Amino acid sequence: MDGNGRWAQRRGLPRHAGHPAGVEAVRKVIEHCVSRKIQVLTLFAFSSENWRRPKNEVGLIMDLFIRSLRKEARRLHRNGVRLKVIGERTAFAEKLQLRIQEVEELTTDNRVLTLQVAANYGGRWDMLQATKKLAEEVRQGVLNPDDIDETAVSRALSFPDLPDPDLFIRTGGEQRLSNFLLWQAAYAELYFTDLLWPDFDANALDAALEVYAGRQRRFGQTGEQVSGRESIEDS
Repeated sequence: MDGNGRWAQRRGLPRHAGHPAGVEAVRKVIEHCVSRKIQVLTLFAFSSENWRRPKNEVGLIMDLFIRSLRKEARRLHRNGVRLKVIGERTAFAEKLQLRIQEVEELTTDNRVLTLQVAANYGGRWDMLQATKKLAEEVRQGVLNPDDIDETAVSRALSFPDLPDPDLFIRTGGEQRLSNFLLWQAAYAELYFTDLLWPDFDANALDAALEVYAGRQRRFGQTGEQVSGRESIEDS
């Protein structure tokens, strides 16, 4: 969700003024995902590298996070949305950690949409903590090193109970992954848009979904194999 700060600056506002506008965009996208029957939505809200931003901006983002959780918890619950937060949350203030836990517990049985918020998250961090988990299992004798495969690594990552993402959307004009879901997004379709996040709405999401629908996902196969047109001689 890139572009909150630039969105505000283009309107002559301080950078932090873009974050509340970004929250409004989040609400619209969640509502549209529910209407389109999308099962999982993962939002990159705050990366492990974002702590490097000016302290006042980071503080305002944390305050907004708490207020948004308080304000949106009941709305999410009413609409059948389950909230999960992935990332190293021990770096957050205790008040925020408690608020996250409360909303996760409130919505834990909801099944209309799983909303994952990646906060203090990084793809490298995710793989590192997974590696540590597996190493500890080996040390305790419950895992044989020869049994460590892709399934074992996936099980140790942040959301082993959910499928890998199909579509990776980045707003704001940048065309890079920025340390997001590096393992899980190995075969995700990438979609980049120049729209700044506060301007990303239902129509913009539909445009991304339309592009995705036109992609051929091969997962290492040929186009002919996927489409079923491969000849007997080539099989």
